[in-house]
Amino acid sequence: MLIIGIGGGTGSGKTTVVQQIVEQLPVDEVCVISQDSYYKDTSHLTFEDRVKINFDHPNSIDFPLLATHLEALKRGDSFEQPVYSFVAHNRTDETVTTHPRKVIIVEGILILTHPEIRELFDIKIFVHADSDERLIRRLKRDIADRGRDLDEVLTRYQTTLKPMHMQFIEPSKEFADIIIPNNRYNTVAVDVIRNIVQQKLGV
Repeated sequence: MLIIGIGGGTGSGKTTVVQQIVEQLPVDEVCVISQDSYYKDTSHLTFEDRVKINFDHPNSIDFPLLATHLEALKRGDSFEQPVYSFVAHNRTDETVTTHPRKVIIVEGILILTHPEIRELFDIKIFVHADSDERLIRRLKRDIADRGRDLDEVLTRYQTTLKPMHMQFIEPSKEFADIIIPNNRYNTVAVDVIRNIVQQKLGV
């Protein structure tokens, strides 16, 4: 089993890189896990209080649960992965059964910030993008897909997202084995990673 961690700032293009890696690999050999599924359960809070949570801080992530689930996969066990709602700012009652695969890809803005999680990765990748480009992508995604309005997204960017990026996410770049500059379609870096994965799979 090969476990790959892909970190980087919000809107940096992590999901695109994941798609580029897996698109030529056998579907039944690859599993993708998103850090977003592991935001802590906030059912005990009112919606108004949940909105105030700093979701760009490592404390917002249930890293112990993620570590437990990754260790389960390494043992060959399946688990029930949480499903998170960005509209409700909380986990839903649903779960997704996740099975062991030869290649596990874990992606998220904060996954390289946590020592125990980093130790579980065989390859650590950081996707870098210009801050203006990341903001534009975040605006488009949050307004279109997550029901946010423009003022809310801009306020969150200025008060939490940008400071948290500088404090936690950007420094986590030093733990990466590979840094992908994603200001443009980076085929070389993705091809290198894909070749490593294919060698592991014997494709």
